[in-house]
Amino acid sequence: MKSLIISLFLIFSASSAEWTLDFDKAKADATQGNKYILLNFSGSDWCIPCIKLKKDIFESEVFKNYAADNLILLRADFPRLKKNQLDAKQTAHNESLADKYNAEGKFPLTVLVDAKGKKIKEWDGYPSSLTPESFVQEIQSLSHAR
Repeated sequence: MKSLIISLFLIFSASSAEWTLDFDKAKADATQGNKYILLNFSGSDWCIPCIKLKKDIFESEVFKNYAADNLILLRADFPRLKKNQLDAKQTAHNESLADKYNAEGKFPLTVLVDAKGKKIKEWDGYPSSLTPESFVQEIQSLSHAR
């Protein structure tokens, strides 16, 4: 029984898409796997559209299944509550990403970049017509175009 539980855990954890916080690691992983990086700027504890985007799109099975095999996920979070504050190094890293990819300070902002950091596409806010399926389909069409 124990081995069955461990096996199921490994199967599900291997196929799940994990978010990283390190852009250099994301670029290295993207280069190695020939994948795009999906960079999400979020205000996880104050931005209602950010929370909705995470819940409705990024936590959907459709997106997670696609992302696990096709994307490197990178999150740049800007929480406001004291209890959720990031350490100084992570805050500086996120601010550096914002300087390059989100100079206007939009939340949420999701940016598709290649392994070298070149911007391919960005999604501003949480469009009401966005579904996990349409989001994945749009990323797939951009991937096939390269």
